Amino acid sequence: MAEKTFSTTITVTDANLACTMGSGSLKVLATPAVVAIMENAAASLAQSELENGELTTVGTMICIEHTSPTPLGAEVTAKATLKNCDGRKFDFEVEAYDKKGLIAKGTHTRVSVKSEKFQLKADSKFDD
Repeated sequence: MAEKTFSTTITVTDANLACTMGSGSLKVLATPAVVAIMENAAASLAQSELENGELTTVGTMICIEHTSPTPLGAEVTAKATLKNCDGRKFDFEVEAYDKKGLIAKGTHTRVSVKSEKFQLKADSKFDD
């Protein structure tokens, strides 16, 4: 399998800060926001691999190391690299960078699901 990548970029806003998201008290990019942009890159790449329009993917695992702070107003780019596709399962390496270099890295797994069936399962979870 040829290695495929997808990147996406955001600008850090007040909504992405640790003090806003409740994951810390500082005005720096929150770890949950780093996870979200990494997952977004992987989800976009996985979706491009699906041939059936009734399918989408859901995240089932993410493990990252957030190693460097990023301030308000900075641009952050997340890159997902598809390392393995085994049936419904997609395994990625994910990385995030600001202009000074690597800020986070890790792995992420997604699984393809039938959109409507999955949504119905979730929506009916608390039906009596």
